[in-house]
Amino acid sequence: MPLRLGDTAPDFTADTTSGAIRFHQWIDNDWCVLFSHPKDFTPVCTTELGVAAARYDEFRERGCKLIGLSVDTVADHRSWMTDIRIATGANVPFPLIGDPDLKIAKRYDMLPAGAGDSAQGRTALDNKTVRSVFFISPDKTIRASLAYPMTTGRDFNEIMRLLASLQLTDRCEVATPAGWSPDDDVIIAPSVSNEEAEKKYAAGWRAPLPYLRFVKREWAEASS
Repeated sequence: MPLRLGDTAPDFTADTTSGAIRFHQWIDNDWCVLFSHPKDFTPVCTTELGVAAARYDEFRERGCKLIGLSVDTVADHRSWMTDIRIATGANVPFPLIGDPDLKIAKRYDMLPAGAGDSAQGRTALDNKTVRSVFFISPDKTIRASLAYPMTTGRDFNEIMRLLASLQLTDRCEVATPAGWSPDDDVIIAPSVSNEEAEKKYAAGWRAPLPYLRFVKREWAEASS
């Protein structure tokens, strides 16, 4: 079944480079970013894992766990991590899930049901759709997802920005505008009437249109 925003992230048990996990139990009460790779020892994914490893502490400061998935064995992953360190200087501190039977890739709708049940003999091109990012909230709900082609490396500034927006809009009755960064103004949610907004934001807001009301991010957080 296709996965949609608001669906519960499929649970699974798997072997990883950090040992066996039950996914929901491993997430616990944190946020989670799960990002997938079509094959080990691929050039673009090697650079991505190096960047993710270098920014790991930023994710943890936001209460978010990182976990990777690649359609290969855990033994292959461990060898690949040596290459990642050589190429990028980064040690991967988060788990990489082994998915040699393709079950998790299928459960997350990244491969069709008829893709077979073994990674052996498959190339990165065969698995080219295993290039997704899932943002999962502490209640195990899929809150956002991104899909990238094999030829384009993922932008971890955007991944971090989207995570920051999801967390902020969960805490406060606001939305974030196009191109928003964490220090920018935010949009007062349409569900908040002007009368309610006057009580919440006594210092005021700006409204270029009646339905488009901007307020300082720090004021929104202070009133939440």
